[in-house]
Amino acid sequence: MLTYPDINPVALDLGPLKIHWYGLMYLFGFAMAWALGNHRAKQPNSGWNGEQVSDLIFFCAVGLILGARMGYMLFYDFSVLADNPLNIFRIWEGGMSFHGGAIGVMVGVLYFCRKYHKHFFNVTDYLVPLAPLGIFAGRTGNFINGELWGRVTDSPLGMIFPTGGPLPRHPSQLYEGILEGLVLFAILWVYTKKPRPMAAASGLFLVGYGSFRFSIEFFRQPDAHLGFIAFDWLTMGMLLSAPMVAAGLALMGWAYWRAGKQTEAAATSARTKKPPR
Repeated sequence: MLTYPDINPVALDLGPLKIHWYGLMYLFGFAMAWALGNHRAKQPNSGWNGEQVSDLIFFCAVGLILGARMGYMLFYDFSVLADNPLNIFRIWEGGMSFHGGAIGVMVGVLYFCRKYHKHFFNVTDYLVPLAPLGIFAGRTGNFINGELWGRVTDSPLGMIFPTGGPLPRHPSQLYEGILEGLVLFAILWVYTKKPRPMAAASGLFLVGYGSFRFSIEFFRQPDAHLGFIAFDWLTMGMLLSAPMVAAGLALMGWAYWRAGKQTEAAATSARTKKPPR
């Protein structure tokens, strides 16, 4: 059995001002996305510049925070939101939904596309390789907060969390950070090293995240006030992740089909084009 490090969630206590590790993890995630985005923007013929990268990260950061908090309150804790709508601003306590955050990011991307006249999928394809390290940072923040722990286990990886009772549990936050964060980052970074059909990288992100999240839900403890949605195994996380996998597969299929049609049309045009006289 592993020992939970029991890190103080408050990184810096300045009296009335308390800086939490959870918030710092979000800042770290945004900083990494900005740095990686600028690295890619400097590549030849990237079609991006530093100003665009900065604006994209800013718009997505605002959309992510608002969407993630709103999504959590709507999907997982609606009764608390209904009881006191101001609870939506208590971000330092945790309670952020990836699926709600993804919707918020899409809103930010749409605003960015309108400002810079870029195609939606060209922007999301550029963005998705930058996102997993932010996911890793967020899951690390969950672990430091001692929240979203896993189910009871006798595995050597089990930990006793301060708020999880006396029995060891899966550190599911770390599982998510590794798979949804580091592994997904490696897959997308390598995949996007070569030119891919428009929307293919976005589809791969949906497939990768949705598959990893669905799998880890078998180790993660369902929210106490929700429990299992159905069949004594289906959780809210699974219910929200399955459509992501389906949408991602459909998007990748469409992307490669569209690219094939364009290649075929170009070849036909080249064959039928009359030589100049």
